[in-house]
Amino acid sequence: MNDTMSFRAVVFDLDGTLLNSLLDIADAANAVLGAHGFPTHPTDAYRYFVGDGVRILIERVVPASCRDDAPQLGQLIREFTDIYRQTWNVRSHVYDGVAEMLHAVADRKMAMAVLSNKPHDATRQCVDYYFPGAPFAAVLGQQPGRPPKPDVTGALEIVQRLAVPAHSCLYLGDTAVDMETARRANMFPVGAAWGFRPIDELERAGAAAIIRHPLELVELLDGRRP
Repeated sequence: MNDTMSFRAVVFDLDGTLLNSLLDIADAANAVLGAHGFPTHPTDAYRYFVGDGVRILIERVVPASCRDDAPQLGQLIREFTDIYRQTWNVRSHVYDGVAEMLHAVADRKMAMAVLSNKPHDATRQCVDYYFPGAPFAAVLGQQPGRPPKPDVTGALEIVQRLAVPAHSCLYLGDTAVDMETARRANMFPVGAAWGFRPIDELERAGAAAIIRHPLELVELLDGRRP
């Protein structure tokens, strides 16, 4: 990224960055595990299970003996999807300061987008429900034919939709996958310290900056280090 930090757009991850969805995800996954007599996991453990899409989430939470059983794994994924579709907004909530952050970005006339590994329909549903007034120019979740992050297909699609150079985009996320996606796409990677993963993971993954509160993003956009 250039030294003057002249950003023209901000791309946001969703889960763990804008939205704390961990409780609803954990509850849905544990419900599936419990229904099959499998061990469940503490909610906090899901910080390391999520981030790479639903299939990987289920592969991580089920017993090792199930991971090579494609039919059973497929059934568990469908069950999780059905439960989560009904419970996605029970305990999820927007992080403190995020609404103000989004207003500040919009006030600066910067383009905004969301890029998530959550399924596309669920991503759109969450964004429409929790951020109804946010002027996102693009919202992309995981879809067949679009590889999940850290593949840059989605990121480059967003750049094309926003009609801005990738190097002028700041990418805010909370996992190593997000930082790697941003670096591969030639965006400026910023780690959200309030999210699901620890700061050292973000730093190891190449975060160019770490912010500890959403409004610190404004300082970066204005050319200041928080």
